[in-house]
Amino acid sequence: MFKFGTGGWRAIIGDEYTKANLQKLAFALAHHMKREGTDQQGLVLGYDRRFLSKESCVWLTEVLAAQGIPVKFVDGASPTPLIMFWVKKQEYPYGLMVTASHNPAVYNGVKVMTAGGRDAEAEFTSYLEEIGWELEGQEIPTMPYEEALSSGLVEIINPRNDYIDAIIDLIDTKAIHDANLKIALDPMYGVSQQAIRVILLSSRAQLEVINENHDALFGGRMPAPSQAFTRNLATYVIDHEFDLGIATDGDADRLGVIDDKGNYIHSNQVLCLLYYFLLAYKGWRGPVVRNVATTHTLDKIAESFGEKCYEVPVGFKHISSKMSETDALIGGESSGGLTVRGHIHGKDGVYASSLLVEMRAVTGMPISALMEEIYDKYGRTYMAEHSFPFDPNRAEELRQRIYQDCELPDLGVEVDHTSNRDGLKVYLKDGGWLIARFSGTEPLLRIFAERENEADAEALAMDFARYYELISA
Repeated sequence: MFKFGTGGWRAIIGDEYTKANLQKLAFALAHHMKREGTDQQGLVLGYDRRFLSKESCVWLTEVLAAQGIPVKFVDGASPTPLIMFWVKKQEYPYGLMVTASHNPAVYNGVKVMTAGGRDAEAEFTSYLEEIGWELEGQEIPTMPYEEALSSGLVEIINPRNDYIDAIIDLIDTKAIHDANLKIALDPMYGVSQQAIRVILLSSRAQLEVINENHDALFGGRMPAPSQAFTRNLATYVIDHEFDLGIATDGDADRLGVIDDKGNYIHSNQVLCLLYYFLLAYKGWRGPVVRNVATTHTLDKIAESFGEKCYEVPVGFKHISSKMSETDALIGGESSGGLTVRGHIHGKDGVYASSLLVEMRAVTGMPISALMEEIYDKYGRTYMAEHSFPFDPNRAEELRQRIYQDCELPDLGVEVDHTSNRDGLKVYLKDGGWLIARFSGTEPLLRIFAERENEADAEALAMDFARYYELISA
């Protein structure tokens, strides 16, 4: 069966990710669309470069077409934000993207988008799961793909130019043109390079791309733009004296950044850089939205400009919803996803990459220097991030103690208050914090801690993990 997490349905190919489960998902969505009367409006369908992604789209269309639902099938492997953009622009009720984002190569999956190009709410994906369970053992009607294509129920489309043009309209291409920047891009064998290449080369930046060929194994590593997987890019930036290095994940909705000195810029810092740039250098105004596991430096930046920072649960749908509600300027998460007011309602690594290049051009400052400007104004913080496996038999016990009882060890620092809105978050009186949350797909407890000192952040996370016997004392 298919089961959704915070970022869509992802599963190991050949295990839960099968043609049968894909077609159950398609039928469940078709059933819902017929019931609500959106079936004749159709939907947008796209895919990335993962193994069986294109074939998966064919299997999905065979079910959707059999139910008489028109499908706009995007030609060629594409970024997830492109599909979100087209759902929003053309006012389709739904979109489907075949991807497992930054997961290992043995995974694939599907992201469901709703009206406005938003990530589907948990209530909706749970509803689709319920229909899927009801279909166990039933034969799902299908229409051969070629027949669906010839009948017009499936139409091949190419909205790339519209998507790229929309981003170009949002950035200062003249500033980039005049700055004569050298940019290195690592799409991690994914799907960002075409759009970013067109945007930056049309702005006359010098661009070099590595790891751009189609490799469904992603070079033997995860297509995740984290510090661990961007070391080659960092070396490339230093060796060839680039102004900036950018990496995007498998479906191009997240990014990682290497500064002019070859340092990895954490996603928390990227958010701070962009929010500060938009406020201090572009003169824009508006609050910021972050999730519970993202840096509180954003709160300090917002306050210094008379703005507010809103905290929401993990899941980008919560960020986009709060942004719409508050007219926020930017929203993001510590895992590398962000979006800016006036663009799509989901994460976009292509737009974020373009905006970072604009920031470098407009400020005239190396990323390392601009980061120091932020440190001088708001202080330094460090985040410890760990995922601890546990015996699945302990899941209920841990959930009760952590989520319900909010049980805390002696952390050696004064606690201001706690919240169990999404996991257990501990707010410290010195401004630091810790959060413990369960993974939605694996028996893992994720612990994040932020303090002014790296050792203190690590100690906070480890003290919590030891108390719950996730590591030895």
